[in-house]
Amino acid sequence: MEKFIVKGEVQLSGNVRISGAKNATLPIMAATLLCSGTSVIHDVPYLRDIQAMQEILTLLGAKVVRHEHTMMIDTTNVSKVEIPEHLMREMRASVFLMGPLLGRFRKVRISYPGGCAIGPRPINLHIKALEKIGASVEESYGFIDAEAAELTGGEVNFDFPSVGATENAMMAAALAKGTTMIRNAAREPEIVDLQSMLNKMGAKISGAGTDTIKIDGVSRLLPAEHTVICDRIEAGTFLIAGVMTRGDIVIENVVPEYLFSVTDKLQEIGAKIITGKDYIRIKAGELRGVDIKTLPYPGFPTDLQAPMLSLVTIAKGTSIITETIFENRFKHVDELTRMGAKIKVEGRTAIIRGVPRLTGAIVAAPDLRAGSALVLAALAAEGTSEIEQVYHIERGYEKIDEKLQALGANIVKVVG
Repeated sequence: MEKFIVKGEVQLSGNVRISGAKNATLPIMAATLLCSGTSVIHDVPYLRDIQAMQEILTLLGAKVVRHEHTMMIDTTNVSKVEIPEHLMREMRASVFLMGPLLGRFRKVRISYPGGCAIGPRPINLHIKALEKIGASVEESYGFIDAEAAELTGGEVNFDFPSVGATENAMMAAALAKGTTMIRNAAREPEIVDLQSMLNKMGAKISGAGTDTIKIDGVSRLLPAEHTVICDRIEAGTFLIAGVMTRGDIVIENVVPEYLFSVTDKLQEIGAKIITGKDYIRIKAGELRGVDIKTLPYPGFPTDLQAPMLSLVTIAKGTSIITETIFENRFKHVDELTRMGAKIKVEGRTAIIRGVPRLTGAIVAAPDLRAGSALVLAALAAEGTSEIEQVYHIERGYEKIDEKLQALGANIVKVVG
């Protein structure tokens, strides 16, 4: 078991390049299944989730070759439409494969996906969307079978703007015969990036980034070349790290507008921010408590709730954080309490009373984003911390220890 050893109370300073977005790369990798041939994806991060998706594509018959951060996916020999159960359980994003396999082969079989245990994330919205565009879906013995003699397109109206269900519907509908309208669609930048990739492949999709997406089905798609967008969650995590360590850092390869909900809150907390075309500089100030509610994009992202909660543990006054997306996303609270934080959880709300400092402790990362929160807490804490189960963190952060070391952090990864 690998773990991070972190000696705290070091001010971070310098520049860090933000990697390509995991949450954009995974559906784009899945989208390559919609056609035969070799697609090329640039700025693909080295992450456990990306590796798992690569394994799934390979087992389906694709040939995947990586050269540094460029991935070439040849889907010419893909013929299988069933995804192995053990890989489905490893990664929730494997559900993205339903749409493209159904679109190309008109048939797919999966088991229920796994991933971080942050609360129920039913895939009923995915199933509903696929049924609306002409698929027949059956659930039995833990498996989901979807097939369609013909995808007709249709009206998809989501009760909740699900990112994954929106993307699955876009991919399946790209090869439907008719027109599909997705209403109350998720608006995340990663959806805009998927639209860009699909349109390069020959799809006719418009409206991504708004709550209504229109897909005019085409008969055939072709391979494409694409560079994925920056990872706004990694970017936000490093911004918070800069503030939490009372440092001065510049994050590069970012789109500042993707992070407005985050930078607004950081300014409210007391940070000083300067933005450029593709960078953000952040300097710490006197930290004060804030109230935050997670919401679908463009609201404050649920994936940054845990890191932000870490930050306000050392801000003056009381902060209130309300989690509206996932009901079980306060697993980091017990670990932060071991480090001296004063936090009380009532349902989906955490009430945090700021303390002057945190102290080092032995803690374990319960999931991906909670793990990143513990890394930030350790950077700011007095003394040394050990963070166990770092494999969770490495599902979503590329070489986070090396990037932090380059900013001056005293963090090492060890086995033991």
